[in-house]
Amino acid sequence: MASDAASPPARFTIWSQVRALTASPMAPYYFIAAAVTVLVGIGSLMVLSSSSVLAISRGVTPYYYIIRQLVFLAAGIFFMVILTRMKPSFLRSFGWVFWVLAVLLLIAVQVPGLGVLVNGNRNWIRIVDGVQFQPSEFAKLALVVWCGAIFHNKRGRLHEPLQLAVPLMPLGGLILALVLAGRDLGTGLIIGLIIVAIMWFIGTPLRVLIPLGIAALSLVALLVFGSGNRMSRIAIFLDPQSNTDLSSQPMAALYALASGGWWGLGLGASKQKWGGLKDGAHTDYIFAVIGEELGLFGILLIVAMFALLGWAGLEIAMRSDKMFNRVVAAGITGWFLVQATINIFVVMHLLPVLGVPLPFVSYGGSALIASLMAVGVLLSLARDTPDARAYLASRKAPARPRMTSVMAASREDS
Repeated sequence: MASDAASPPARFTIWSQVRALTASPMAPYYFIAAAVTVLVGIGSLMVLSSSSVLAISRGVTPYYYIIRQLVFLAAGIFFMVILTRMKPSFLRSFGWVFWVLAVLLLIAVQVPGLGVLVNGNRNWIRIVDGVQFQPSEFAKLALVVWCGAIFHNKRGRLHEPLQLAVPLMPLGGLILALVLAGRDLGTGLIIGLIIVAIMWFIGTPLRVLIPLGIAALSLVALLVFGSGNRMSRIAIFLDPQSNTDLSSQPMAALYALASGGWWGLGLGASKQKWGGLKDGAHTDYIFAVIGEELGLFGILLIVAMFALLGWAGLEIAMRSDKMFNRVVAAGITGWFLVQATINIFVVMHLLPVLGVPLPFVSYGGSALIASLMAVGVLLSLARDTPDARAYLASRKAPARPRMTSVMAASREDS
């Protein structure tokens, strides 16, 4: 009988299995699909739980917001599936078209009668009464695809600092300026960080990034000090117990997280959604409701899914053999991670209130559809890595015909 000492320890076997799983050609594809599915599923469930009270208070059915969210989800999945089946080379050819469309839509936001003012920000376009969309959410994806296209064309000259900055800085800066013109500092901050993340990923030297970072911080400080509303948010961040009407929402988020414990109060049992979080329980502060109802378990699950999404996205960027694929994968992944981090930090009172939704989880049609479209692009890139192409080609290869022979029985055998 073989000795038990001859068998490898279980932990090494499990670790080798995990390494084999993550090294498989389609691992990033399936990990992204799994992470987004979990996030969207939890998001839909929590939108229903967190929005029913607000819906009743506004005189509509308690299922009003979840029904709209499911319609947005269906539309987002539709576009995601289409983009998943598109070849990256086809998307690359439309890089400049996406940039032009993004600029035109952001300009249209400023047109009187067409642009809509919501919570002091002019970043919405009205289609019909009750139906509007936010162009800045789609501008994030357009910016990333456009960056991938221009850097793919410059792939042999990226060692020159001028090639790194032009036309990214003036034309990418134009998209950023148009978003800031609508007074949406939160979205503008995310777009600026997407640009920085892409420049860092393609190898921009620190002697270029540091001055740009200083200039960006100076611009943010100027925008903050020039707005009384933003200055009040900074004051609340520094003194959360100031007992003002504006400070009640951040404090309610902390109370929600603190009262959730390990396993939460139970689905639907949140107390802060009954007015403490005001109208943000199902949007920017949905992470607080998750912590209150699902506890630390729910919070860690959300964080783990974003970590898995981030790993898979960066893995696609590292495995790709085309500059467009690498830049777009890194840009989309950076977008999701930066936006999720900002939202979570705001809810935990580690950043001032910025009005940034949690990707795939918060209520909002434009954000959900744009994020799912970006996932479709990311899945398309996952299918275009060298190993994935070889794997998919082997699956499509026609099977060899089987040779059979029929031997007639002799009369003696009959």
